[in-house]
Amino acid sequence: MSTLKYTEDHEWLRLEGDNVVTVGITDHAQNALGDIVFVQLPEVGASFGAGDEAAVIESVKAAGDLKMPLAGTVVEINEALNDAPATVNEDPLGAGWFIRVRVDDLAGLDGLLDEAAYNALIA
Repeated sequence: MSTLKYTEDHEWLRLEGDNVVTVGITDHAQNALGDIVFVQLPEVGASFGAGDEAAVIESVKAAGDLKMPLAGTVVEINEALNDAPATVNEDPLGAGWFIRVRVDDLAGLDGLLDEAAYNALIA
């Protein structure tokens, strides 16, 4: 079973192996945003520091962004979101992922929230 980690900015990360994590927004975040109508993803190969804005999310209610939870380089983007941004609403922890990132330092995962801590944050 894969372990999810969370940020206080409502992103989730799943370690996929070889220092690569998949990143998306939580069910709580997609619910707060409402119907997502547009997602602007970064270029593959783009590098970001922790906390940098990595993607833009627009919904019928608001615009937001996906912040980079850990420093790293984008190795894959979810191109399906270009044509079907509502996938984020339908399956935020699965098919609605945003990016895969090769993380500079996996030790940063230890500073993120586990499921119980995240659930306490949004309670």
